[in-house]
Amino acid sequence: MISVGIVGTGSYVPEKVLTNFDLEKMVDTSNDWIVSRTGIRQRHIAEPETPVSELCAQAALRALEDGNTSPEEVDLIIVATATPDYLFPATAGIVADRIGAKNAAAFDLEAACTGFLYGITTGAQFIATGMYKNVLVIGGEILSKFLDWEDRSTCILFGDGAGAALLQPIEEGYGFLGFDLGMDGSGNQLLSMPGGGSRNPASLTTLEKKFHTIHMAGSEVFKFAVRIMGETALKAMEKANLQKENIDWLIPHQANIRIVDAAVKRLGIDPNKVVVNLDRYGNMSAASIPVALDEASREGKLKHGDTLVMVGFGAGLTWGAAVLKWSKRGALENA
Repeated sequence: MISVGIVGTGSYVPEKVLTNFDLEKMVDTSNDWIVSRTGIRQRHIAEPETPVSELCAQAALRALEDGNTSPEEVDLIIVATATPDYLFPATAGIVADRIGAKNAAAFDLEAACTGFLYGITTGAQFIATGMYKNVLVIGGEILSKFLDWEDRSTCILFGDGAGAALLQPIEEGYGFLGFDLGMDGSGNQLLSMPGGGSRNPASLTTLEKKFHTIHMAGSEVFKFAVRIMGETALKAMEKANLQKENIDWLIPHQANIRIVDAAVKRLGIDPNKVVVNLDRYGNMSAASIPVALDEASREGKLKHGDTLVMVGFGAGLTWGAAVLKWSKRGALENA
């Protein structure tokens, strides 16, 4: 099997910023309440006319530039999103057209906040088997369009953005070392958007019941997340034959600072080795981890040979983790 790694990253968030103080004017909440319970101070919000494909395209172009690869060289595009442009066609195809990836196959993948981890796990297999050399995985969301802005328990949490990673064959011993993915379908109603699908197609009734907005059983999701984040990270590390002491950087899903702190405690990691940006972006679902990864890379935090653990959870209920030894060297000529 060919070794696969991330050789380029990119991210993009809308310009508009919505602070906690702005939310104080919209719902019964306060900056202190939001910060103390979530760690979030602001989030970026897309304009009404902006589709998620545009955010994904911008992140993709930046990842390709970072990886010194042209759009025409891309073999496959995977877009992980729970907020696609349409139910069909796939947003990935729209992104491919937007960036000029004329030779790429493309499809969407939906695993909510765990989507990017599912995406890189899937994309890596296409390269490991020799089928493709350049796979672009994008996590993008515009959750602001699916929020009930009168529900203070959910509207304070989410933001919009996109992050991308370019996967290529790399030198043996580097790149992805282990994955862990999972789902407990019995928890499918704990975090969902009930309307718009074949179970509850759009109607006056679904609009009246706000079925087209995010519904969440917050305390249940919190308890699940606190438990699963550490578990899945440890499983991925075990598959990579690594110990907690080997971790140089933890890049968790950016949902809630208390969930992140619980995972850090479970893993026994130095908090200084954890990448956290949720104070500035909120929960961007599938975009959270790739945006954090891109920022860490561009800030020079990630050194060649560092061991990274990316870990997340999401609606479904889904979870996942990926372990990789960092190397941004280009694709191997003989791969």
